[in-house]
Amino acid sequence: MIEDRDVQLLGLLQRDADLSLNELAERVHLSPSACSRRIAQLRRRGVIRRLVALLDRRAVGVPTTVFAVIKVSGHSPGQTEALRTTIAQIDEIVEVHRVTGSFDYIMKIVLPNVEYYDTVYKRLVARLELHDVSAYISMETLKSEGELPLTHLPQDPPSTG
Repeated sequence: MIEDRDVQLLGLLQRDADLSLNELAERVHLSPSACSRRIAQLRRRGVIRRLVALLDRRAVGVPTTVFAVIKVSGHSPGQTEALRTTIAQIDEIVEVHRVTGSFDYIMKIVLPNVEYYDTVYKRLVARLELHDVSAYISMETLKSEGELPLTHLPQDPPSTG
């Protein structure tokens, strides 16, 4: 179970993983050693998978977002593995979700410009047998948070005694 201080630590780390251990400890009213132990425990439990830097997409040359929805020709283990292998080899594909509805997968693709989508598309169709592919160009990002909501974490039950 997750305690209130763990939730506070997770929130702080999601907003700024560069905070020093002393600053984190001060903000959640713990000693640095106790804070360090809690963070280590959250890592061991898999709550914290890894710490990463969020890069500015314009600064690294990929300001354009295209969402591609695809319908595959089949769902055999071999076809699914071919899809996994292919998307792992295309760096511009940053997210892929298997979804319900009239198509099978949705991909988030980041690109230097709209025209570059054709390069990614050709790489996909050269390696995979796809039934249908449609692309949607993002005109504006209204929300793109790296933070997850922490309101659904299982909490420790209140102590009775």
